Amino acid sequence: METTISLEEILVLGNIPENLHGVFMRIANGLIQKAEYPKEKVLRLFAEMLANPKKFANSKNKVTNLAKELYLLQKQGNKVELSEEGKTYMPEEIPHFAIDKKEKQKEGMFQLATASIPYKIYGAEHIEEGAIAQMETAMSLPVAVAGALMPDAHQGYGLPIGGVLATTANTVIPYAVGVDIACRMCLSVFDLPGDFFKRQPGLLKKALVENTKFGMGGETAHKFDETIMDKAEWQATKIIRDLKDKAYRQLGTSGTGNHFVEWGIVEVFAEDDLLGILKGEYLALLSHSGSRGFGGAVANYYSQIARQKTKLPKEAAHLAWLDMNTEEGQEYWIAMNLAGDYASANHHEIHKKIAKMIGEKPIKMVENHHNFAWKEVLADGTEVIVHRKGATPAGRNDLGIIPGSMTDPGFVVRGKGEAEALNSASHGAGRLMSRKKALSSVTNSALKKVLAEKNVYLIGGDLDEAPMVYKNIEAVIASQTELVDVLAKFTPKIVRMADAQTTRKEGRED
Repeated sequence: METTISLEEILVLGNIPENLHGVFMRIANGLIQKAEYPKEKVLRLFAEMLANPKKFANSKNKVTNLAKELYLLQKQGNKVELSEEGKTYMPEEIPHFAIDKKEKQKEGMFQLATASIPYKIYGAEHIEEGAIAQMETAMSLPVAVAGALMPDAHQGYGLPIGGVLATTANTVIPYAVGVDIACRMCLSVFDLPGDFFKRQPGLLKKALVENTKFGMGGETAHKFDETIMDKAEWQATKIIRDLKDKAYRQLGTSGTGNHFVEWGIVEVFAEDDLLGILKGEYLALLSHSGSRGFGGAVANYYSQIARQKTKLPKEAAHLAWLDMNTEEGQEYWIAMNLAGDYASANHHEIHKKIAKMIGEKPIKMVENHHNFAWKEVLADGTEVIVHRKGATPAGRNDLGIIPGSMTDPGFVVRGKGEAEALNSASHGAGRLMSRKKALSSVTNSALKKVLAEKNVYLIGGDLDEAPMVYKNIEAVIASQTELVDVLAKFTPKIVRMADAQTTRKEGRED
């Protein structure tokens, strides 16, 4: 279960006054960490309190004092109104003549299959039991068609991170895509020698600091190219229209947790027509981020609708799907694909600004999503929707990037189109421990030691992203030789990540 919640996720509920943000965060994370409330339960509790602060203020509960403050605001004519997203967390009203609620839910509930559909696991020795249990549940869904588990897999929310799930062609699962829709990698290779970072370390550090922003408060005033905001899809639905201004402000920024922008050395092992770069070492810029607050709000909004529309047993609740033949399903599909375009534009904005600052243009860019859903056709001709939550597309001759950690290498790969893997590969090394465990067991001195040993300069970052919290990337790559060919290796040298305070406030699933 996730151990933190972000302020951004809370603010989707309504126009909460800024002076109460800290109180909401403290209560929310206390409920999650101490009372072991699921995030959904916390958001539901807050939504019900915002809708009726008087009720909560006049009864003894976990939010009594906060409810009293909100009730006082209401009496002063400053009631906090629930947003459209906030209203989706409210329980459905049941008429007095309705049958027993439990019986009603049971009657309309989809049941899981007694045995899961067989699926291939790659690198099973690297995967925790919790992730496999989650995958078993996913493969028991009545809409599941095929699946695969990548060697970097670890337990997530709903579908495990590193899980690949194909469902029937008319069903899409928001939480099988993930909260950070279209989280992706982007690599720019420059026609500069690999040791350029030794010659101009000051310039490269300055380029990162001045052209990157991380976290919920990360916004940019100056845009290099804002044409992404001209797409007609920004007017497609109310939720997209409501989020457009935020998306514009956050264009060219990155998230928290394992998101980064970093300089490093790319070693191209051999000349390859697909990659199109001569063998050798080059200076390169690598970034990892997604669709920011826009994607997160879309994910939360439509996952709530999915759960209302598709009743599933408790263990599968977060795998609720939307029917693509419904208005909600079509709306999500439009928003998801727009988030994909927006995430790509985010990376391009960062890369172009940094490239301009060093006076160079990349000779090659490689990029790919790893939190997305695609309409695809299986080897037997079956039309499906393939969800890759923390998995890299690896169809035949697909180029992709599989990163390691802030000190360990990443790899540029070419997909082999392995049918049993649903044309997929891992999206990274995968975590060995949760963020909470990492923060309590990794020390600053240990992190500084490994950074010094690997000659990596870190700007920002936190202990929950230390190299020792990740699996051995070399072993993970070795577990998927059936899936990809390695064309080049990226070794990080100057790494920019969110500051520790920002990361701990917001939290992340992966």
